[in-house]
Amino acid sequence: MTDEQAAVGEEDRSVLTRPAPGPDEVRRYGDDRDQLVEIYRGGTGAGLICLIHGGFWRPAYDRTHLRPLASALREEGRTVVSVEYRRVPGDPDASTTDVRAALALAAEVGGPIVVAGHSAGGHLALWAAASAPPPGLVATVALAPVADLVAADRAGLGDGAVAAFLGVGPECRPDLDPIELGPGGSAVTIVHGERDAVVPPAQAHRFAEAHPGTDVVVVPGTGHFALIDPLSSAWPVVHSRLVEPLSVDQP
Repeated sequence: MTDEQAAVGEEDRSVLTRPAPGPDEVRRYGDDRDQLVEIYRGGTGAGLICLIHGGFWRPAYDRTHLRPLASALREEGRTVVSVEYRRVPGDPDASTTDVRAALALAAEVGGPIVVAGHSAGGHLALWAAASAPPPGLVATVALAPVADLVAADRAGLGDGAVAAFLGVGPECRPDLDPIELGPGGSAVTIVHGERDAVVPPAQAHRFAEAHPGTDVVVVPGTGHFALIDPLSSAWPVVHSRLVEPLSVDQP
């Protein structure tokens, strides 16, 4: 076992299966079972936070593991839209088409909007900021994102997850690679755990080197899944990056 494999095994994954209250409403944007969004209505906070879940774009992982995070935000009055999308190996356009439609639907709930994604969802959040920004987008927050598909593929992240997702080498799809696309028109923040061995912090640093306006926050002593866990020590950092853009007066 390599040191990296050992570090991955030590990650606290409890948030992935922790029970949490469900949404207040579900809306569909297509006929497929995965073409839906879950809406958590906080009622008092301005704007909304759109969440895009991770799982290396694989069908085994869905939006339910973000329910603890969505519920925690709702409890303090924030409105949250949690995005589900098709995850079809070799058909990345199914995922991006769905994210585009889901964010358009979320915009109907009301802006301003912060789009946030974790891991592979962070990749999709960065892609959306550059290629499919919803009306009212004020900030993009990528939590431990796969931000450089070529480097991630070469490193074999997620046991070959990038190639499985794309169906081709990442060099063939620069239109889906955040580092090639840049930050788009919104402010971009990347939050990464210092001890993340699932998606190493080098991904964040590579993106920031290519796009110097990116705000990179590295949380000391933190792994991959702590960034979506409202019970973790990383939560105050993540929380501030999610809500601060909604506290700024919009023109």
